[in-house]
Amino acid sequence: MLVSGSDPGPHLDAVLPSSVAAMAGKPNRLGLPRIRAAIVVLVDGLGAAALKERSGHARTLASRMGSKDVIETGAPTTTAAALATLTTGTLPGRHGIVGYSALDPVADRVVNQLTGWGGTVDPATWQRMPTVFETATGVRSVAVGPARFASSGFSAAILRGAEYVGAEDIQERFDTALRVVGKSGSTLVYLYVPELDMAAHAVGLASDRWITALEEVDSALADALRRLRPDTALLVTADHGLIDVPAERHVLIDEWDGFDAVRHVGGDPRLVHLYLDPGASTEDRDALAARWAEDEAPRGRVLTRDQAIADDWFGPVDPEVAPRIGDILIEARAEIAYYDGGGPSSPRSMVGQHGAWSDKERRVPLLRFGAAQR
Repeated sequence: MLVSGSDPGPHLDAVLPSSVAAMAGKPNRLGLPRIRAAIVVLVDGLGAAALKERSGHARTLASRMGSKDVIETGAPTTTAAALATLTTGTLPGRHGIVGYSALDPVADRVVNQLTGWGGTVDPATWQRMPTVFETATGVRSVAVGPARFASSGFSAAILRGAEYVGAEDIQERFDTALRVVGKSGSTLVYLYVPELDMAAHAVGLASDRWITALEEVDSALADALRRLRPDTALLVTADHGLIDVPAERHVLIDEWDGFDAVRHVGGDPRLVHLYLDPGASTEDRDALAARWAEDEAPRGRVLTRDQAIADDWFGPVDPEVAPRIGDILIEARAEIAYYDGGGPSSPRSMVGQHGAWSDKERRVPLLRFGAAQR
């Protein structure tokens, strides 16, 4: 199945712009009615499939989950790219964060897009688009999340224009959001919950730790709804879903014939970016991609940067962003993960994985509460 990064239909990039438009009583892509304030809760890693499978542990969330309450998140299905899409209302080909890690062409190094900021990777310019918080005239914008993220380069890149308020546990974050929107005036609160994603990476979706984190979100949400003002919308969504990939389903790409032409490895284990040596010709690249594509089918898809751009994987791609995308991309289609021998940039201890196009990874909930209810 071919999926486009800018397929028509409900998409993660519409959530914040629609919330702001609804405050002004304007038509919007989500069809939200006029509201005074909005709380947008981003539960990292909460895929629509996982929520459905574990609905008994999340009765409040599941009560709003129907066939029309699912949206798409773009390529790649990874936190750095998706959160930038959420907060800018644009796709990776424009905002420039194209994977968990990506090549900085100026410095010739692969940069972790969550933690590797500094030097030539300036939060003010590497993430290239204004955020919704910067452009929402007359709206107070507040981001609520763990205090440790307040001064990170990634927060500076995607939360420009928002006031950051640190709150350590899930319940405290909901309490903080309610206090903020309880004041008069148009207010947009972005509330970030990383606990489910962290649990899935460490011990998997089937773990007690993941289910406990889901129950904590559901409990805090139920409590917040009892106190939510009638003029305030509360939306719950996610950046991506996950699948569990055991170690025996890891594929070591550095053992492939021709891998010595690869200079850098970036991206995610389920959507890998390979950057070739500068001396590699277009013909060399195309031949290598074609050979690997034949070898990997049907468990994986291998294509060149030009093919991925033509297939609209990242949405419209600006010239400055194109070199950040791998010369060759490998997308996992089976429940596998690709690694380059388990180097320090890609620890093979992760259980929960994401990044590719499967339904479990790209389909996320968009749940409407309060003034946002249909």
